[in-house]
Amino acid sequence: MRGYMTKLKFPKWAEEMRSIFRSGSVSQFILLGAIHDLVPYSAANGSPRFMGLESFLEEVMFGRFDLVVHYDRGKGIRASRGYDVLQKFLKSYDVWNGTQYAKSPAAIPRQPDVSLGLLGRLVDWCIAQTQVIDGKPVRKPVSIALVLDYAQFLAPKGDSLRVSGQHAEAVIRLQDWSCDPRFLSAGCLTVLLTESLADLNDAVSTNPYAAKIELKLPDEEELAAFVAALLQQEPTLDKCLKFTPELLAQRCAGLSRVNVRNAIYYASRNDTEVDAKYLAAQRRELIEKECRGLLDFIESDYTLDSVAGHVSATQWLREDAKLLRKGALRSIPMGYLLCGRIGTGKTFLTTCWAGEIGIPCVVLKNFRDKWQGSTEGNLEKIFSILKALGQVLVFVDEADQATGQRDGGGSDNGVSGRVYGMLAKQMSDTRNRGKIIWVFATSRPDLVEVDLKRPGRLDVHIPLFPPQGDEERQALFRAMAKKVGVDHRSLPELPGTLDVGGNEMEAILVRGRRLFDLQTGKSGKKSQKRILQDVIDEFRPMAHTNRLEFMDLLAVKECTDSRFLPGKYVELSLDEINTRIETLRVAIGE
Repeated sequence: MRGYMTKLKFPKWAEEMRSIFRSGSVSQFILLGAIHDLVPYSAANGSPRFMGLESFLEEVMFGRFDLVVHYDRGKGIRASRGYDVLQKFLKSYDVWNGTQYAKSPAAIPRQPDVSLGLLGRLVDWCIAQTQVIDGKPVRKPVSIALVLDYAQFLAPKGDSLRVSGQHAEAVIRLQDWSCDPRFLSAGCLTVLLTESLADLNDAVSTNPYAAKIELKLPDEEELAAFVAALLQQEPTLDKCLKFTPELLAQRCAGLSRVNVRNAIYYASRNDTEVDAKYLAAQRRELIEKECRGLLDFIESDYTLDSVAGHVSATQWLREDAKLLRKGALRSIPMGYLLCGRIGTGKTFLTTCWAGEIGIPCVVLKNFRDKWQGSTEGNLEKIFSILKALGQVLVFVDEADQATGQRDGGGSDNGVSGRVYGMLAKQMSDTRNRGKIIWVFATSRPDLVEVDLKRPGRLDVHIPLFPPQGDEERQALFRAMAKKVGVDHRSLPELPGTLDVGGNEMEAILVRGRRLFDLQTGKSGKKSQKRILQDVIDEFRPMAHTNRLEFMDLLAVKECTDSRFLPGKYVELSLDEINTRIETLRVAIGE
């Protein structure tokens, strides 16, 4: 393990940034994404090094600059390179303004209007510097790099017409710096750091004079190189590892270098083995924290063997699971739409498939936020994690509520439309075929935008129905009994006249268990089978028959393969289905 070594390359984003700056076309950069992760690069002697982004910018990217100044609202203004140059400026500034900043730089106000105003004066001073050569003053600008961390707090998201005060001044000043030709001629630049572009004011994030560069989470190869470098630096870590760097990287896909390092160090210093169980727990916890609780990992104890009924759907999903294990990713649909009335097992089917396919599976939770820009920022964060996971199944429950609408722009200030646009873009990226697999579940597929349901996004539409026929009904009843913990020998026969689905069967079984457990004494106790029979005799199915039929027909209409349909629906024409749907729509008051 210690002999494993991969020569680290200069980060692609850094190469891109250098190329753009050298071209003399842009002087303002917005770095977004994994800005709090470690940055890899090869030192002069070829050995790998890893450092924080600010240190990397100062030591590597801006190593030839005369002055590197950092600013954020928490720490204020500080020079990481060229402190003497900054002091020289502050002394001249104090003379003209009666301040004492040179004596105590910590006294410089941290408010954006004051700090950015001072930085603007600093840039002007650097650009105007001259040097006497042969008795003549020659323009000799001081090259300066301004690094503005937590830029979202300087120019936060908001309607430009409503942005005022300090934020308005910051937005205007940042735009001025980006298109000031003096910056390019003097070799000066500004760098804005933010995790999400959606958190920035639109005037800044869409500024055509600023280059947007994303720092991505490491892929498996980069993580393997990082782990190997850690082992070279601290060979004692090898004692707790049960994996090679390559295998550990596979199991840690989606994590930052910082999180991988912390997980290994924690185990090493607490005499804990870094085995499969430890990594699974750490990975789940760290990714959920990284996504701020917006993703939840599915850990399924079930496989498709646990599914009763839905034979054609189960067969299709089992075949796709086989293709995934073979690596035949080009044969995998981009996504699936599971639709059908409530209680048909859409979520359970997905959970069982998650236990079958052997890749990470996550539930996309409620990513909507009341604050402007937060919803889009949440989605950006989610997408970056999904891409880093390498291969992942993404489950979106109640998809009609979560996915937004193309023309959404009314009461939610356009959030619904932007959510729709971001999802549509990600779901149609064919480079992710077999890598990011989308599963949408809904009882109202008519409320999901047509563009999201088209081939190339959700290719396969699988309708799910209540049990068809007595054999399916009894099989599902036995499956639900196993789930609830009722011995199958205690099950009475369900009468053919009782038209119930899985959720209602579960309700019957739970009610029977309740009555059985409430019995006291030994004499006169009824058997569980007798109690369940009484419950079945007294049970009243859901009364909303029109609405349930409406959901069934919507699922029939969405179906993309007739093999999924029960016999009674196969011969129905689209006109017949639409006519019945409209009749039911009127009946239920929609």
